[in-house]
Amino acid sequence: MMCTTCGCGGNHPHTHTHVDENGNLITHTHEHHEHQHGESDLHSHDAAVGTERAIAIEEDILSRNNAVANENRDYFRQKHILALNFVSSPGSGKTELLCATIKAAGEKLTISVIEGDQQTSNDAERVRATGVQAHQINTGKGCHLDAEQVRHALGHMQLSDNSVLFIENVGNLVCPAEFDLGEAHKVVILSVTEGEDKPLKYPDMFRASDVMIINKVDLLDYVNFNIEACEEYARRVNPKIRILRVSSTKGDGLDKWITWLEAQKTLASL
Repeated sequence: MMCTTCGCGGNHPHTHTHVDENGNLITHTHEHHEHQHGESDLHSHDAAVGTERAIAIEEDILSRNNAVANENRDYFRQKHILALNFVSSPGSGKTELLCATIKAAGEKLTISVIEGDQQTSNDAERVRATGVQAHQINTGKGCHLDAEQVRHALGHMQLSDNSVLFIENVGNLVCPAEFDLGEAHKVVILSVTEGEDKPLKYPDMFRASDVMIINKVDLLDYVNFNIEACEEYARRVNPKIRILRVSSTKGDGLDKWITWLEAQKTLASL
């Protein structure tokens, strides 16, 4: 599923949808290019689609996604699997954190990973090198994972009961906030090499997340990042969000992160 509402503004093919006179759902994909036109030059399909119709289509997409997400969630509950949706912007260190978590957890947790990227299997290969099962999903031009993609991946995996499944989403702080995958929690990762105001710029993601991990704290002395302000901004958006400070490379804070994972896995096993 390609997201049609992310508003990324990039110079790449994009998709939009409308309903024709016979009630058929029509999807157009074409190259984005800059052009100017007057009122008489407006595209007929743009004029034909009203705001209410566009909202109805988007709600239908999300409704169908949520139905599959609930099926995924039932599957996880039956097998007592703790499923976590890892979300962040590109370069936050999600995969490095996953690898560090697997090594730090040792035999305490049985871990599997679903990797979401637009292209390549690089991250899945990095995770497999730690000795755990990893399934790669390539979304092409898609900017997020959806519940159906996760369900399909589950059909190719052998997940143990009472285990932990990490779903590493495509690097994007916008679209993944809307799409439930069936996870127990969204975990948003923010590195100190990004701006501390990310929670204010992308409030939907931080509002939807139960945990925020501030990663790469070993670099705090070398970057202009106000960690206290970042935490305050996150709590302003989501007063209940749990915040952990971590260095994936140095190991700082990993013990608290593993403790939280163990507690959540225990709850999932009940």
